[in-house]
Amino acid sequence: MRVVVGLSGGVDSAVAAWMLKSQGHDVHAIFMKNWEDDDDQGYCSANEDFVDAAAVADVLGIELEFVNFAQNYKDRVFAEFLKEYRAGRTPNPDVLCNAEIKFKAFLDHALRLGAEKIATGHYARVRQVEGRFELLKGVDPSKDQSYFLHRLTQAQLSKTLFPVGEMHKNELRSLALSLGLPNAKKKDSTGICFIGERPFRAFLNQYIAHQPGPIKDLEGRVLGQHVGLSFYTLGQRQGLGIGGIQKPRGAPNKTSNHRGDESQEGHHEPWFVAGKDLVRNTLVAVQGHDHPALLSRQLVAKDLSWVSGERPDFMRLSEHKALTAKTRYRQQDANCFANEETTSTALDTLSLSFECDQWAVTPGQSVVLYHNEVCLGGGVIWHQDAQATFSSR
Repeated sequence: MRVVVGLSGGVDSAVAAWMLKSQGHDVHAIFMKNWEDDDDQGYCSANEDFVDAAAVADVLGIELEFVNFAQNYKDRVFAEFLKEYRAGRTPNPDVLCNAEIKFKAFLDHALRLGAEKIATGHYARVRQVEGRFELLKGVDPSKDQSYFLHRLTQAQLSKTLFPVGEMHKNELRSLALSLGLPNAKKKDSTGICFIGERPFRAFLNQYIAHQPGPIKDLEGRVLGQHVGLSFYTLGQRQGLGIGGIQKPRGAPNKTSNHRGDESQEGHHEPWFVAGKDLVRNTLVAVQGHDHPALLSRQLVAKDLSWVSGERPDFMRLSEHKALTAKTRYRQQDANCFANEETTSTALDTLSLSFECDQWAVTPGQSVVLYHNEVCLGGGVIWHQDAQATFSSR
């Protein structure tokens, strides 16, 4: 087949391109620039990544085209990113980027070039069953990226290959070294593509206005000042500026820490963001990683997207205890079930309950549902029910 591979400059897509060529496909490559380089401090790695992608293409003997999707990205992804932050939520732009850029703008461009399929270096798999396409987890549980791909449609999956989805990362690295790929030892990229390694708050400050306000605990006690609710996310520990403040009177004296021992007073436990009171412009903080205000067993999600194109049979899955979900990428699958009243009455709303506490369930992030290794789809977390609530004092 004629396959166009998204060559990012990283080792995963490089090995994917080699695999496709070794299988006899007519392989071409595209490097996608999704953000205009608007800084001169070296935070953006796009130029370096393109050089690495070109070096890989040269070694493999395939054509590489540079395509600028920056305007598409700003219109389809970044605008929604800012909208969500201004609303006090914490969006995941990588999810929207995959759906709108890498598997829409890129796919459309590749099809215009005569491609029969596109391919990327994502750790995921596609399986066709009775004429429909399933999105499966990658076989390496530590690298599985199906969470970020859960909004892909049947049309997109039907045109997509994930060559490295059957591999473990250590195997891929070894293969890249044996092949002499120039980026075999390149460090994996982290963070949001358009931010790079720059400080996130400094970046966001260019686009969102400050509105300082108080940081309070659950009792209404003022702990400090925040710089603007948009600059914080649930579960955040760093950057609060309230370290060392003691727990209020009446708080439990003993608290367990992660080493298994106990602190007699617990006064030095770190503070975490547990909520945002948008009406009062107040940031709510609690002390201790496992504070009840950070733990939830229920959530409501909206803006739902299902891989099969149809809403799953949640009642059947729940009855057989075959439904699991992730509320963040780096998380084990958690057993859950759909609440029947919302599932049956609101097609674009999903209410989930979990068997065990979920930590820092964050509005704006994605909840992604699975049946064993099959990714069913998911939605955007709208709100969660924590075990402790904020006093209005």
